[in-house]
Amino acid sequence: QVQLVESGGGLVQTGGSLRLSCAASGRTSTGYAMGWFRQAPGKERESVAAMNWSGSITYYADSVKGRFTISRDNAKNTLYLQMNSLKPEDTAVYYCNADGKLVGSYYYLYGVYWGQGTQVTVSS
Repeated sequence: QVQLVESGGGLVQTGGSLRLSCAASGRTSTGYAMGWFRQAPGKERESVAAMNWSGSITYYADSVKGRFTISRDNAKNTLYLQMNSLKPEDTAVYYCNADGKLVGSYYYLYGVYWGQGTQVTVSS
């Protein structure tokens, strides 16, 4: 079992920045891929970014490329998402996911482990 706890969400103005963190605990020594998803009100959950264990492969949704950066510190069992140039359409609950399958840099198939989510609100 892996437990995930997100933090770092909040309210920010258009063009601002936030850094999300996802702390993993439990069975964290198996070398799994991790990713971020988001869900806006009335919309389906969508993938945002993902990274393999070593950090050598990353995936980004087209909507966030060039603005968001995913990273991880395996020594701290923590995944990060640096979000810059935020837009109102980035408003959503952001979820951390672990043990998924990263298909090159093209797609991330979510794993069974989810965090509780953290709210990001971008005001116009």
